[in-house]
Amino acid sequence: MANVNFVLNHTPVAVEGGLNRRLLDVLRTDFGLKGPKEGCGEGECGACAVLIDHRIVNSCLMPLANCEGKDIVTIEGFSETERFTVLQKAYSECGAVQCGFCTPGMILASESLLHANPHPTEEEVRIGLSGNLCRCTGYNMIVKAVLLAAKEGEGLW
Repeated sequence: MANVNFVLNHTPVAVEGGLNRRLLDVLRTDFGLKGPKEGCGEGECGACAVLIDHRIVNSCLMPLANCEGKDIVTIEGFSETERFTVLQKAYSECGAVQCGFCTPGMILASESLLHANPHPTEEEVRIGLSGNLCRCTGYNMIVKAVLLAAKEGEGLW
């Protein structure tokens, strides 16, 4: 068994184990991080989303071997940032959180989008969030929240 070394939530870590283990399982089991959730297990819903080198990735599809040398951030790590605070406030103000199951993945997808495009249009937000499913909000409130965060967080992204 080989060690896989990466940075997790701003801390260097080494994981020993099967290289074909899913990152989702490693995060939840080895590190106790419950923000990424098992939804579909097929990369369709975004409930397991994490940021890898600032890009949104479904951790249920990511083998541990592919994490070598990567910078991985879960909602737990992102929640310690000023950008999270801006997104959290915008989601709250726009009523973009209902049951909460999709929220960690949606927040990370929002961060990934705003990191790449600090001034997105409504259509760009819809495209940027398209890999994350929500059964409660109908998406309009989430889109409004991302647009508000882009405005309120001017200069952060």
